[in-house]
Amino acid sequence: MGDKGGAVFEDRKAIEAIERVHRTGPVRGDCQPVTLARRLGLFDATMLVMGGIIGSGIFMNPSVVARVIEAPALIIAAWLVGGSIALAGAFIYAELAARRPDVGGQYAYLREAFHPLVAFLYGWTLLLVTQSGGMAAVAATFARYLRELSNLSIPDWAIASVTLIALTAINCLGVRAGSATQSILMVLKVAAIAALVGCGLFVASPSKVGIIATLDRKPFALVTAFGAALVPVLFAYGGWQTASFVAGELREPRRDLPRGLLIGVVGVILLYLAVNFVCLRALGADGLAKTQTPASEVMRAALGPAGARLIAIGIAISTLGFLSQGMLTAPRVYFAMAEDGLFFRRVGLVHPKTRVPVTAIVLQGLLATVIVISGRYEQILNYVVPVDFIWFGLTAASLFIFRRRAGGQRVDYSVPGHPLTTLFFIGASCYVVASAIYKYPHNSLIGFFILLAGVPIYFLWQRRPSWISAA
Repeated sequence: MGDKGGAVFEDRKAIEAIERVHRTGPVRGDCQPVTLARRLGLFDATMLVMGGIIGSGIFMNPSVVARVIEAPALIIAAWLVGGSIALAGAFIYAELAARRPDVGGQYAYLREAFHPLVAFLYGWTLLLVTQSGGMAAVAATFARYLRELSNLSIPDWAIASVTLIALTAINCLGVRAGSATQSILMVLKVAAIAALVGCGLFVASPSKVGIIATLDRKPFALVTAFGAALVPVLFAYGGWQTASFVAGELREPRRDLPRGLLIGVVGVILLYLAVNFVCLRALGADGLAKTQTPASEVMRAALGPAGARLIAIGIAISTLGFLSQGMLTAPRVYFAMAEDGLFFRRVGLVHPKTRVPVTAIVLQGLLATVIVISGRYEQILNYVVPVDFIWFGLTAASLFIFRRRAGGQRVDYSVPGHPLTTLFFIGASCYVVASAIYKYPHNSLIGFFILLAGVPIYFLWQRRPSWISAA
């Protein structure tokens, strides 16, 4: 009887080990599942937040904003409002991180607050639109700058593809390797921005154009123009939420992720305001609106051709750092989807040595590479902002649901000014979506179509044959 009971126990133990393999990947000899490694701290979290925000947008988008709203005061106001929206979002995500320090971050919040379908649609659009398209566009930007700096006769798509493949390989080596690469690039890009600000303030001659206001517009036209200006502003501020994807690899996610979000977003707001101030100081609103490369114009005015070349190196480093951050963070969402049974099971496997979801990382790198080779990334980028802010608004709304479920239970961090702060962010998200639809109706509708196309895919996946999910 005892032998039989022991045999049953051993069989049950083996079955449980097999089930853990299906959920989390290979199992060690002691029947412990191979899971993601918690190797990141506060500095890593802060660098991930800032690295997810700062790409090439801040070097280009000031001129886009200036073409929409011509007055310097309104231009600065747009970047300040955009920063306030991003900071309100960081407050909300900080509390969500304290309440739900789960792998996948925003994906996990949507899944637990609403329904797996909502979370699946978020992951669906992240993979097909927001993350992969954005990474392809940034990789192409990096390739363009690198080719101009080095005089290489290699096509942009080839350089971009090699870059994406290299970053994929680095991140497959482990979260520490990916994070170290990201942190180094982040420090270098902050140095590039500091050089731009310093030269704009102390070397370049100030523009003689004063601050004027565009109050001759009708109120409705002014409101819609300001909303349209917020689209490129918020695109430049976007990305802070991706740091939440790696909550499962932070040593102290409840402590370090909220702090990293707040420190990182405040730091970026200060940098962005400084960049816009020096662009306006050196070029004036009219000059800023006329140029396609404001950062290069400021550095050229300060240091001549050498300055333009110096900032080109800084922009190339900045785009590379953004790519590194995206390759590190986004695959954790696909990993979480696979763990929930909403994606191919193999995507949820963790490598026993590097302790990272290698298949998910390769998937992200492969799709971004395919998009950059196809040259469709510019069209995809036009769909990003309205879709992104739908998810921002829903994620912020999830905080009300989590608070109601928790009753009076306190957490390590709470949103200051809730519910007003949270409602402000939700309202701002709705405003941005409405402005994007009004200004760019065709692109917005395509983005919504891609989003809704995921609904039948979700239900088809639920009825899939078992051999598909096991792939």
